[in-house]
This record gives sequence, structure tokens and C-alpha cells, in this order.
Amino acid sequence: MSYKLDTVKQRAEISSMESKNRKKPHHHGDLPKALVDAGLHILDESGLQALTLRACAARAGVSHAAPKHHFGNLTGLLTAIATRGFDIFTATMEAERALSPAEPYERVEAICRGYIKFSQSHPALFALMFNTTAPLKPDAAFKRAADAAYGVLSDACAPFEPVSEDPRSTEIMIWSLVHGLACLRLGGRFKPENNRMDLPEISAILPKLKLRK
Repeated sequence: MSYKLDTVKQRAEISSMESKNRKKPHHHGDLPKALVDAGLHILDESGLQALTLRACAARAGVSHAAPKHHFGNLTGLLTAIATRGFDIFTATMEAERALSPAEPYERVEAICRGYIKFSQSHPALFALMFNTTAPLKPDAAFKRAADAAYGVLSDACAPFEPVSEDPRSTEIMIWSLVHGLACLRLGGRFKPENNRMDLPEISAILPKLKLRK
């Protein structure tokens, strides 16, 4: 009789432990990375309005308290997601540059193609990084990632003479042009089905730049 009671008790304890494990989500590996990955997927699928701490936790399969533990609040999580966005942005421009000829002007074109490609592939992430009122709080990692992305553009423009007295005028002009083009495209300004123009090839609108002597 005692043996049967012990067996029943053990089964009850095992069942209770299994129940607790089912109720408590768990995650193997780098949890902050998993939460940022979840945020990137939510942005791509549903846009910024759908990105919340709970949504990221649910997508990552972890406790709803996990994002707050790692990032403090939604601002911290959004900042981490935007930081990753700049890493992806940099990699996209560098990949296009690697496919281009080594000539300076072709490299500028390639960087601009990468810029447009990123904005088209990740419109909500692009908006989070550049064109939103989301309460980002840039930290050291964010600034390094953003500076690295800008550095790709700046380096591509370095072989050319400034277009004005400002020594940075060429890179600012190219940045303004390609960023404006990306934003116009995302805003629906290039929709031929609505009697609007096609998105132009970047090579057709880039100004001719003079190489430094």
C-alpha cells in the first residue's frame, strides 16, 4: 500500500513539474538577440504599430517580462532593433559595392543602389531608423552602427571634389539625393499605375562628379 502511495505521489510531482515547464516559456541561446530578431520580423510583417514588448516576447517564445528585463522599456528595445537595422543597412550597401567595378563613380552608384534596396526590402525598419517619431535613445552601440553606415557613403564620395566650399558637400548632396529618392518611393510617389512616374535608375539621376586632382 505504501509503495502504491509513493508511486502516486511521484507521478503527481512529475506532472506538476511538467505543468510548470509548459506554463513557463523558455529560450535557449542569446535572448536579447532573439528579441531583436522577433522585432525585425514584426516590423517586416506588420509595421511599427504592431511592435510592442509583449509582441516581441510572444514571437520569441519567452516570458512577457523578458524584454523589459533586457531592454528596460520599449524605447530600449526599439533602439536595439534600429541598431541592428544599421548593421543590415551597412551590409546591404557593402554587398552592392562588392559587385561593382572598382571605379569611383560606379562605387557611388552601387552604394546608392544598396541604399534603395534596403529601404524597399525593410520599409518599416527604414522608417524606424530615419523617419519616425518613435522614442529612440541612441547609445554607444547605436551611434557606432549609424556612423558605420554613413561611413560607407562617405568613403564612396571621398575621391570626388566638393561641389561647394563645404568639404563634405559632395557626400551630403549624394546622401540627400538617395535618401530623398528612397522616401519618395516609400511614400508612393513612383507608381505608374496611378499615372505617376517609374522609379528611375540611380545612374540616370546621379550628377557627374569630378575626381580630386
